[in-house]
Amino acid sequence: MFFKCKNCGGSTVYEPGRKRMYCPHCEGIDSEDVIHEGSITHCGNCGAPITIGQYTSADRCVHCSTPIVFDERIEGRFRPNLILPFKINKDMAVEALNKEFKKRTFTPATFLSEKSLNRMRGIYVPFWLYDYQAHYDFRGEGKRVRTWTSGNTEYVETSYYDVIRQMDVGFDKVPVDASIAMNDGEMDLMEPYTYQELEGFDPKYMSGFFGEVFNQGPDVLEERAKIKARSASEELMKQSITGYQSVRPIHNNLNLNRSELNYALMPVWMYQYDYRGETYRFLVNGQTGKVVGQTPVSRAKVFFYGLTTMVSVSAMVYMAIAILEVL
Repeated sequence: MFFKCKNCGGSTVYEPGRKRMYCPHCEGIDSEDVIHEGSITHCGNCGAPITIGQYTSADRCVHCSTPIVFDERIEGRFRPNLILPFKINKDMAVEALNKEFKKRTFTPATFLSEKSLNRMRGIYVPFWLYDYQAHYDFRGEGKRVRTWTSGNTEYVETSYYDVIRQMDVGFDKVPVDASIAMNDGEMDLMEPYTYQELEGFDPKYMSGFFGEVFNQGPDVLEERAKIKARSASEELMKQSITGYQSVRPIHNNLNLNRSELNYALMPVWMYQYDYRGETYRFLVNGQTGKVVGQTPVSRAKVFFYGLTTMVSVSAMVYMAIAILEVL
């Protein structure tokens, strides 16, 4: 599947800044025709053979650069329920990276160079979103200690209390990425997304971006979602128990029941930067602009910074000596 402009015949893409389909050739808006031709082995536009990854659902033809969404990878069991369209475009993602890293003194000068930015791409990452109903049953022993002084005697009173709590809480759309290529820790750091902006799946949002189908099923990954829900439940329970110096749990039982499951695509800008034989990866949340990643350190900048500091200190010492000699 690809989207051809009715006006000029060029490829149309989804433009986050406009929140519309856009033709970069004639600047047409919402001028797309959906063309259902081609397959995962041949480009529907130029007919050339193409090779895609095992999980690829959207890519560009290496011969004619047409953005392609592969029908076979968005239908049947691979069809997402929801999609969170890109809200920031490439320029905005670069601006977010620049804002995050320009203040770091030792970032290499070639970071975010035009040549390097050719490797930045927007990706729709597959996610499972889990809904849970949680019931938390807690019983513990709370301790309060009171001290006071009467005359020359200090008194200590220790009181023990039964602490009983029952809590019911619902969790909507606990996210777990389903891409083996994406680091789980990095994906967790990309949160939170604003899930109210999720939309029913429409393949047009994928035009111009890269995409993946889920690499692992929901049952395989569910424990990660449960860990997040348990952690949030425990924090809520902890916040509800106040006024004690300490609380010793006696009965601590949490039941999680999955009430709904959604397969969704979430937007991420990925930038890979090569420096001194190593590749550094940076991620930008395609909705919020949140940045994840650490830049390498330029040895040249460290050296010249140290040299400049040494020269400055030497100059200050020389001036101090000169002043003392005058005095």
